[in-house]
Amino acid sequence: MTSTKLFGNSLRYKFWRRRLSVAAPKMTIKTYLPWPLRIVLWVVVLGLGGAVAMWTYEMGRSFAGFPSGPTKEQVAEYRAQIEKLTAERDRFQTTANSAESQINIERSSQKQLATQMRNLELENTRLKEDLAFFESLLPASTGPYGITIRRLKAEMIAPNQLRYRLLVMQGGKGEREFNGNLQLVVTVIQEGKSAMMTFPEGKPGEAEKYKIGFKHYQRLEGVLTLPEGVMMKAIQARVLERGQMRVQQSVNL
Repeated sequence: MTSTKLFGNSLRYKFWRRRLSVAAPKMTIKTYLPWPLRIVLWVVVLGLGGAVAMWTYEMGRSFAGFPSGPTKEQVAEYRAQIEKLTAERDRFQTTANSAESQINIERSSQKQLATQMRNLELENTRLKEDLAFFESLLPASTGPYGITIRRLKAEMIAPNQLRYRLLVMQGGKGEREFNGNLQLVVTVIQEGKSAMMTFPEGKPGEAEKYKIGFKHYQRLEGVLTLPEGVMMKAIQARVLERGQMRVQQSVNL
């Protein structure tokens, strides 16, 4: 046997002896868990810990004499409170609805009162005009022909509409009935020039609207329609009898 074989066998022997002896290096085996599995494991551990804590808390309450949940008496009391609050809410809602209805009624009444007040104001104006007329029945108030125009008024109610009102009266005892016609002359500015417009305009049937007949007095009123774009300056009322002018009165606008 050669020296090489003896030397090689000796080295192998030492190597295996060292590995099998107590002085051989230790080998540790570690188990690797994936991170989702680790999360699930932690959740399970926390859940168990919480369950144990809750169980401990409930056991402590039981030992201390506290009930673990609401009793039947408490549930009945809570239901009674809920029913009471519901009844109070319904009562308040009914009261609110009644108050709202009352407010609507009062608003409607206020509107009716406002309308009545306007009507009374108009009636008061008419009564004042009648009073002025009766005061004008004195002998000194009549014109040279016994006919007088009182309280001629005119106002614009639209850009091209003019409302007029006047009282025509006859002095004396009113033994005869006066029959005549009313004629209105309106002075306007049209296209920068002064112009006069006479009513009635001579249309068929137009003169019938301006006939007057009375013994003591007659109230006359109406609306005149004027051309677009004209500017009113004055209006003159004339009372004609058989084509002759008996009295006239003018008012500026």
